Amino acid sequence: QVQLSESGGGSVQAGGSLRLSCGTSGYTGSDRQTGSLAFMGWFRQAPGKEREGVATIHTDGRTRYAHSVEGRFTISKDSAKNTLFLQMNSLKPEDTAMYFCAADRSPFWSIKDPIPWRDPNYWGQGTQVTVSS
Repeated sequence: QVQLSESGGGSVQAGGSLRLSCGTSGYTGSDRQTGSLAFMGWFRQAPGKEREGVATIHTDGRTRYAHSVEGRFTISKDSAKNTLFLQMNSLKPEDTAMYFCAADRSPFWSIKDPIPWRDPNYWGQGTQVTVSS
C-alpha cells in the first residue's frame, strides 16, 4: 500500500523559507520502477478554509503552481530517493496552513489549469507551516 509522509514544517517569520519533504513507500509494479506515482503534488488547508492545491509535478517533470505561490514555491522530486519536495521562499502569513503531500497514478491537476480538478487517491498526514508577521 502506498504511504506518504511529510516533514520539514515549522514556524518562520514572514520572508523566511522552509523546505518540505515527502517520503514515499509501498510502490509496486511500474510505480516501483519510476520511484513514484506518475502524478504528485502539494496541497494545503488553513483553519476555516477549504483545502487548496499548491503545486503539482507530472512524471515528465512538468510543473504547475497555484497563482498565490507562483515565483515563490518550487516543487521537485528525487525519483532515486522516492522523495517529493516543496521549497518555499518569501513566505507570507497567508501561507500558514497544514501542508499535505498527495499522489495518484492518474492525472488530478492539468498543467494548463491553475487548480486541480479532483482529489488524488493517496495522501500524507500533513505537516504544519506557520508564518508570523
